Amino acid sequence: MKKKLMILCMSVLVIIGCLTGCGKSSSKIRFGAAGLGGMYHTFADTFTNLVTSKNKDYNLEVKTTAGSAANLRLLSKNYIQMAVAQTDLIHDAYQKTGIFKNEKKTRGYSAVAALYTEACQIVVPADSSIKSVDDLQGKKVSIGEKESGTEQNAKQILSIYGLNEKLVNEVNLNYTNAAKQLKSGKIDAFFCTAGVETTVIGELAKQCNIRLISLDQRGIDKLKKSYGFYSECTIPKETYAKQSEDVKTVGVKAVLLASDKLPEETVKNMTEILFKNKQSIQYALPVDISLDEKSAVKGITIPFHKGAAAYYKAHGMNVSTKKGSN
Repeated sequence: MKKKLMILCMSVLVIIGCLTGCGKSSSKIRFGAAGLGGMYHTFADTFTNLVTSKNKDYNLEVKTTAGSAANLRLLSKNYIQMAVAQTDLIHDAYQKTGIFKNEKKTRGYSAVAALYTEACQIVVPADSSIKSVDDLQGKKVSIGEKESGTEQNAKQILSIYGLNEKLVNEVNLNYTNAAKQLKSGKIDAFFCTAGVETTVIGELAKQCNIRLISLDQRGIDKLKKSYGFYSECTIPKETYAKQSEDVKTVGVKAVLLASDKLPEETVKNMTEILFKNKQSIQYALPVDISLDEKSAVKGITIPFHKGAAAYYKAHGMNVSTKKGSN
């Protein structure tokens, strides 16, 4: 009888221990950050360090990925639990359109906040004969990593100007390798969709003379009309070394996402940390973030995480958490 009672007590303790452990947020939360040198990685490093310093219960780990599309796939399969991705690819993934149209699983995550606008940047050597998008015909151009947000933007921009893979020698490189190959003359140009000032372009501008290509107004208007997620934006002169003129282009919003499997309280706490420490985040990022509650919910076409919604509700704002909403 004593032996049975002891076994029963031990079983109860094990169950209680498991339940207690399950209730905590100390399990590892993997954050998809795209490639080194991009703004996602800078934000991810800053945000995860901030969260872990404010709350020791959270164990966040930054994971380098191939970018927005990869982040969305990894989130949907719960390989990562948080990430940043472009609005356009988030919409495509959630609605199973574009590059996601034949995929079985493309959901399992929700929005937390829109962070900043990412500019579509085209970089060439300063002495290049390339003066416009049209001049990319016949050139070797990096369009970003395969199935990244940069690749999708590059293909859409080139298409608007009547260019495709038959007219442009497209290669898939991450930002770091693209910068190296542009410097060594192995490629003629590279696309980069990221918040400005983008670290990898900034460093490249210090090492050699580069120039950014502007889109003409006709191209900008066609992109905005064809794809509702683009907005017109300007890269101010002197953003990069020896940049003497403003650069006109288009941009898309970067959005912080969280897995639906993350507890509501966890995401609510992280959302609060995000907004309470927006000044510290701004100091760490060269891009102008738009971290106020009203702008953070604009332009998002998927449901918000229940934890984020709880935070916004506490601040007098209602956002939808229902699938197919927004």
